[in-house]
Amino acid sequence: MTELLTLPPRLPKALNPDVGASKFCPGCGHGMILKTLAAAIDELNLKDNTVFGCDIGCSLLSWDFMDLDTVQTHHGRTTPVIYGVVRALPGTVGIAYMGDGGGLAIGAQHLVNAAVRNEKMLAILVNNTNYGMTGGQMAPTTMPGQITETTPYGRDPEVTGKPAKGAEMVAAIVDTDKAYVTRATCSNLRALKTTFKKALTNVAEGRGFSFVEVLSICPLNWRTNNVQTFDRLKTMEECFKVGELVVPQGLEGVK
Repeated sequence: MTELLTLPPRLPKALNPDVGASKFCPGCGHGMILKTLAAAIDELNLKDNTVFGCDIGCSLLSWDFMDLDTVQTHHGRTTPVIYGVVRALPGTVGIAYMGDGGGLAIGAQHLVNAAVRNEKMLAILVNNTNYGMTGGQMAPTTMPGQITETTPYGRDPEVTGKPAKGAEMVAAIVDTDKAYVTRATCSNLRALKTTFKKALTNVAEGRGFSFVEVLSICPLNWRTNNVQTFDRLKTMEECFKVGELVVPQGLEGVK
């Protein structure tokens, strides 16, 4: 008689093992990004000292994804809630997890002021170039010519402007001696984990603000198959250049 051997998945300790099946749409990049973040938290041994905040939008589905103290906020308000926690409890590693709408539209003013004030927290902005939860409308990051529910003929920069580039905006206003600002992509999860470790280390060591923009995928709203999805991601990586923009001293040895 054949015996079926079942093995539990090897999950980072910072992930909630009881969450069950992912709440994100099939193929969504959020699950990969969050698992990579959890692995970085584990490797830095920060689980017991971290508070995780998530925004409205697709990111709110992470409300029980992490095995961390977690708060789900009003739309665009994750950044001020998290720096409020950190100011009340100095030494806490605060993470604000949001989409491009929560960070660059309704929450832009909070992101700008947190960056200017060098709040000691990590802001993670997931950029999938559309408003995913509400059906795929144009977002601040929608690329020129990209078709969405509200740009059926493609985004026209003459009418709606060019896509917002969050990492460059933040890099222009931070204290370059204390902040860490970068753009990464879910096409390279090993590099993404190193990026998260640098960002978390910058916060944990009390140096200052960290901002990580992550290029992500949304095949359901993009209406793309596997090949088309990652071809679109390559196009995004050409539009939104991947790489570090601001790196303070002290992070050189983080791998």
